[in-house]
Amino acid sequence: MRLDRFLQAMLPHDVHFYTMFEESVQNITRASEALLRLQAVAPEEREALISQIMAYEHEGDAITHRIFSELSGTFVTPFDPEDIHLLASALDDILDNIDGSAQRFLLYKIKEVPPEMLRLMHSLHGSIIELQRGVHLLRRLNRTDEMRSIIRRINDYEGEADVLFDRAVANLFEEKTDPIEIIKLKEIYVTLETATDMCEDAADVLETILIKHA
Repeated sequence: MRLDRFLQAMLPHDVHFYTMFEESVQNITRASEALLRLQAVAPEEREALISQIMAYEHEGDAITHRIFSELSGTFVTPFDPEDIHLLASALDDILDNIDGSAQRFLLYKIKEVPPEMLRLMHSLHGSIIELQRGVHLLRRLNRTDEMRSIIRRINDYEGEADVLFDRAVANLFEEKTDPIEIIKLKEIYVTLETATDMCEDAADVLETILIKHA
């Protein structure tokens, strides 16, 4: 172990960061679950569900602000401050895109969730579940193989989402004739696919942390 790692291990770490990251990813998971429920409720019931997703987004913003505030006032952190900032930002971006997708359902008066969109939502949710497991493993970075498996699965979900996105957009242009409807649905597809990209970004930060603590 290098000297700086040894000294860091001997110093007391601020465990608040672990708790806040766990709160953040749990909040994202709830938002993703609510997003999936959009396809199961009647259009007139969606507004309440979308409002709930917005509330999760506001809670996520509050958690991110707490992380940044804690970071600015803490001398010793459990891992590099830069990685804390990157991970918090990536998690915030995931939730922003989930909320953006939900808001477009309401604004654009989308009546039905197309099958391709539902599959993309499920891919995003699977990635978030894996990300939640990875964040909880930050307290136990000695479980290297488990963390690497989680990171690999998140990357697999991102690749799956890319394929789903391409097929969904291709089907839009093949099956839809109303250009306005095409634009509306494509915007939702983009925000969902972007959310899976942000999951991969968060996984990249987890991998960086893992490498630095190996």
